[in-house]
Amino acid sequence: MKDIYVRTITGIVFLIVIIGSIFLDPLAFFVVLSVFTFIGLKEFYRLASPIPNKKPTFEYYLFGMLIYIIIGLSGLGYIDVRNTAIVFVLFFVQIAIELFRKEKPQWANITTILAGYIYVSLPFALMNSLFYTGAVDQPRVGILIGVFVLIWTSDIFAYLTGSMFGKHKLFERISPKKTWEGSLGGLLFALVAAYILSVFVNQLSLTEWLILAVIMVISGTLGDLVESLLKRNAGVKDSGNIFPGHGGVLDRFDAVLFAIPSVFVFINLI
Repeated sequence: MKDIYVRTITGIVFLIVIIGSIFLDPLAFFVVLSVFTFIGLKEFYRLASPIPNKKPTFEYYLFGMLIYIIIGLSGLGYIDVRNTAIVFVLFFVQIAIELFRKEKPQWANITTILAGYIYVSLPFALMNSLFYTGAVDQPRVGILIGVFVLIWTSDIFAYLTGSMFGKHKLFERISPKKTWEGSLGGLLFALVAAYILSVFVNQLSLTEWLILAVIMVISGTLGDLVESLLKRNAGVKDSGNIFPGHGGVLDRFDAVLFAIPSVFVFINLI
């Protein structure tokens, strides 16, 4: 019972921080996500390091945060979008740095470092761009909040329906508790949430909200499985302990991180 209370309180605080920063100001949301990005990078490199007990060096975090800052501020309109080309330079600089390690250079280090940038820094940065859609000057928070509503709805009802009706395993060798019934339940209720969002948020049509819900659920489920694989390979239950009862940043954002790039592409295409 105590665990339920802890999870509930943590979830409420997390909700207040995320939604509150969205309504407060785009820069407030940017700052909150910058903290999560840094912690997420620490968790990822701890779990994914190809060399046991090897601590990430300073430039892992420096370049990861620079990627977040450049893409994030570009999405908010504070810097010219052309400056995002710097990100590609950072990738190659990071590869070159590995050549000059005192210890034997490892190609596995390079792939792990770049994977952290793609898996953590990039999705968090792209979230900021969802403040502005349709080339408007003022932030419109409907889609951004809608993204979180859809993924949280899917997560909650996938857990509930899976607990009550789950019999057929979705991907047992990676995540033994996930079932097809739970995933379909999460999708169904996400579609219901998408319909409700279309009534109150007219930035997207009903059809577009429904498509967005399907994108979020499918890519979010894949993100959950990918993070489960990452933890299984590292032999840990949670990616961290920053959220009591929920684990770490990667645990809390696993579905969102995997879904955001697809959402970003979809929003910009329409």
